[in-house]
Amino acid sequence: MPMIDVYAAADIFRVGSERQLGEELTLALLRAEGVVSPGPLHLSNTGFYLHRMDASTVQTAASAKSRTVRIQVITPPAVLSREGQKQLVKDATEIVTRISGDSSQAARTWVLLTEAAEGGWGIAGTAFGREEFAALEAKARGLK
Repeated sequence: MPMIDVYAAADIFRVGSERQLGEELTLALLRAEGVVSPGPLHLSNTGFYLHRMDASTVQTAASAKSRTVRIQVITPPAVLSREGQKQLVKDATEIVTRISGDSSQAARTWVLLTEAAEGGWGIAGTAFGREEFAALEAKARGLK
């Protein structure tokens, strides 16, 4: 059940593009995880958060008003293979660049891939690890 956080100056994405950005990044992440046909379990439990920030709060050492976009993806342990990581970074950068409408945005888009610790993922009061995720997936498929 991954989470996607996008941090950007408030004016990088036009108002009204939030849903498109969230859906496209979610589907890119699920593809990178190897989910061919996302079902309700995947779609309902992949969170997307857009953090629109005042332009002065997005900085680099070189610029007081940087046009960087930071995407942080948090996944359960070991769900992304190395190829999945590469694909997700590529796809997320392309999605942000296209939706921002700025062809130079790719050079300023940072993607951070983070794995939660085993058992370090809580949903509905339960600390999930591989075993709990497998049981949840099996239940969703009607196998348990």
